[in-house]
Formats: sequence, structure tokens, C-alpha cells
Amino acid sequence: MLSRLFYSPHCVCCCPNRDEGAKEIRSPALRGELIIAFIWRSFVRSEVTLYTGRMSIIRDIAGIAKGMSVTFREMFAPTVVENYPDGPGPMKGAVFQERFRGLHVLQRDENGLEKCVACFLCAAACPSNCIYIEAAENTAENRISGAERYAKIYNIDYNRCIFCGYCVEACPTDAITHGHGFELATYNASNLVYRKEQLLAPWPPVRVSEEPALNPELPVMEQKHP
Repeated sequence: MLSRLFYSPHCVCCCPNRDEGAKEIRSPALRGELIIAFIWRSFVRSEVTLYTGRMSIIRDIAGIAKGMSVTFREMFAPTVVENYPDGPGPMKGAVFQERFRGLHVLQRDENGLEKCVACFLCAAACPSNCIYIEAAENTAENRISGAERYAKIYNIDYNRCIFCGYCVEACPTDAITHGHGFELATYNASNLVYRKEQLLAPWPPVRVSEEPALNPELPVMEQKHP
């Protein structure tokens, strides 16, 4: 490249007279400056390439060392496990935070009546359209909720539920909440369609010990105390 640049009779620069340009390039002063510039550019390029290559290797080694440090730290740390499903309590040893969103629970009020008034706001707010409700009217002989209507049918399809909590936020009576139920796995998809009887909260305990136990299968108005 240098021989072509310095000794070629044809100038590679944009000079109107190639012969004069070639004579100028053959001058010792210009030739020395070009040699120095060429050597300097080659040296800088090689150093930059060597620096970037070394830095990439160093970064790779640092990344591997950081990942292995996490591995070895967890390897020698004591193992923390939950004794599920052989643990005590209704959760069989599983531990949950209060904010955990599990199986939905249809709540009751202090009188044992259902809080759900069949307003359909939870079904309207559900982004996956997994809630199905059919409303019915309360009567004096058969009162299920404290309002005019109650949910005769309340189904949640857990094949589609994403546990977003929008139904809980939309409910004006706090009738539906997220419980801590998590054992929903099944081999049959139809078993994931939960009915109202499966979601309804258990009958509240009787406060006065002298009163007889109420039958949770019957509405409140149909049960009479002696």
C-alpha cells in the first residue's frame, strides 16, 4: 500500500495534474509525515482492538464469577422448606401472605345472610368473563340476602380466571373476596367450574352457647328456635 502511494507515477489524490501530485508525494518531508500517520493509525487501531478484546474477556469472567457466587451462596445456605402437605392446620403446613389471591369466597353478614345482592358488577368488571350470575328475588318466607335480590346461581370458571382481583374491587357490598384456597389442580376441566355452594363462606358460629346450632343448608328465616 505504501509503495503504491509513494512510488506510483499516478497520484491517488484529487489533483488536476497527476505528475505534479506524484512529485509532491515523492518529497521526503511529505513521505515521512504519511509514514508516521500510517504507523500511528495502525498502532491506535491495534491497541483499541486489543483493549476491547481484553475488556470483553474480563466482563465475561466477571459475569461468570457473579453467577457462580450466587450458586455457591445458595448451595451452602440452610434449606428452608414448608412441611406441605403433612403440616398442621387447614393449610396443611403451607404459609401465605395476607395479600395472597386464592380461591374466591362469597361472604355472609353478621346475621348469616349472603352479602351478594346480584348487582352483576363483578361479572362486568371481570376481564376474562369467567363469572356467571343468575339473580332471584328475596321473599319474606325465603330471605337469602339483606337486599331485594340475591344470587341464585353464582359460578366462577377457574379455567379462565386470572386472579386479578377486579371482581373484589368492583363489589359494593364486599360480598366476594379472595381466600387462601390454592388446591385447584384437577385432571378434569369441568371440575374447575365452581358453584355457589363451593364458594359460599361457612355458616358463622353461634355466639350464644345456649342457642342450638343452625342448619347451614336452610335459609335463616326458615329456622326457628324453640
